[in-house]
This record gives sequence, C-alpha cells and structure tokens, in this order.
Amino acid sequence: MSAVTERLAAAKAEGRSALIGYLPIGFPTVEGSITAMTAMVEAGADLVEVGIPYTDPVLDGPVIQHAAEASLAGGTRVKDAFTAVRAITEAGAPAVVMTYYNPILQYGLERFATDLAAAGGAGVITPDLTPDVGGDWIAAASNAGIDRIFLVAPSSTPERLHLTVAATTGFVYAASLMGVTGERSAVGEAAERLVARTREAGAEYVCVGLGVSTGVQAAEVARYADGVIVGSAFVRTLVDSPTLEDGVIALKAKVAEMAQGVRGQQ
Repeated sequence: MSAVTERLAAAKAEGRSALIGYLPIGFPTVEGSITAMTAMVEAGADLVEVGIPYTDPVLDGPVIQHAAEASLAGGTRVKDAFTAVRAITEAGAPAVVMTYYNPILQYGLERFATDLAAAGGAGVITPDLTPDVGGDWIAAASNAGIDRIFLVAPSSTPERLHLTVAATTGFVYAASLMGVTGERSAVGEAAERLVARTREAGAEYVCVGLGVSTGVQAAEVARYADGVIVGSAFVRTLVDSPTLEDGVIALKAKVAEMAQGVRGQQ
C-alpha cells in the first residue's frame, strides 16, 4: 500500500470518507502557502494536494486562476512544490502534487519523479494527461514508487474508465461535472453515478472533486466516495483575506467544517 491508500484505508476503517485539500504553492507567497498547507493538516485534512501554478490552466476556475497568476508573478518555481511536500509530510499527512503535464515534461520526467519521492511525496495528479499517451510518465512514477493519479469524468466511456483504472494507483480522481473548478450550489447526481461506474471498472478508491464548497456538500459526497476533494473553497479563504494570518484562520475554520462533513457531523 502507498501512503495515499493507507490514509484512505484508515479513513474507511473509521467509517468515513477522507478529506483532501488543495492549495497552490506560492500564494500569497511560497512561505505563506506552506504555512496554509500545514494549517490544513492541523485542522483535519487527511491528504493535501500541492498545486503547481501553470500559465494555461484549462481545468481551473477563476479563484484558482487568480491565485496561480499571483504565484507565477511572484516567481514560484517547481522546486518550491517539493519544499511544501516535505513540510506537509512532516506535519503528518500524505502530500500529492497536482500539476499539468508540461511542467513535469520541462523539468524532466525521471528527475521530477525522483525529486518528489525524495521530498516524501506520495503521488501526482495530472489533469491534462490521459493514460493512453502517458506511458513515459507512468514508467517514471512507477520507478520512483509514487502514485500516478488520473481523472475520469461523467462523459467517460466504459472503455475509458477501464483504461484509466488500470493505469491509476492511489485513487481515481472523479471530476463531479463537466467544466472547470469552482464552488457550486450543488454537486449533482452525476458524481454518484460516476463513482459507481468507476468502481464497476475495478477501482478500489475513488475520490470526488470539483464543486464541493460546504460541509453539507462534503457530507453528501462522503456517502458514496472514498475521498472528498476541496480546492476553490479553500483557496478563496486566502484570496478574500486581507492578511495571511486572517486567511489561515478562515482556512482552518473552512477545513474544520469540511472535516465535520466527511464525518457525517453536518
């Protein structure tokens, strides 16, 4: 078992879903983002996704795009993500990197995988890479002993689901809807159907992301998913706060709300 599956299995043994929180490295600063990421662990996040900002974020909505643009303007580099991964791991949670494929490609596949593993990283989510064209990355991740996490969507065919499940380790990331990241008033029934279809294709762990923004929604998704992934709602706490200190306070409160949700306490 990997660090990711161990944590998911531990949450399942407690009769609940895991809470997975996303924040981009470098917003509002590299040091500030690492402070926020470790604060998420303290507030109840089971796993943390470290986002690497990218100039063409096709999956990201306006809140995460804003944070990513500010991060890039501040000079954030790929190596900063490894520093965050190390801090999160030391704080007691598995850390996975979420990144578009081009930064990995430019950094070097083997180098990226080995540097992440050396920092204690557990895996990588690649939202714009599909398994059928990701053979080189799959090999590099496998050699480094880190999970390669691919996405499925409501539009995924049965053939695509089987292909993705076969290539994925850690968990399958189920995008709850067609579209970009962002807070939604409701997650929708498509997510539950997608989780069921992905399990039918052989997935052991399926975690749902895109659109979860309240503890009530987290509780809803936790009924059928192994993990609840929250991004924009957490990033917004930092975006809307005048200082990092205020942002971390608001972030910890939001994480605690979501942690109660996955525990069925909403």
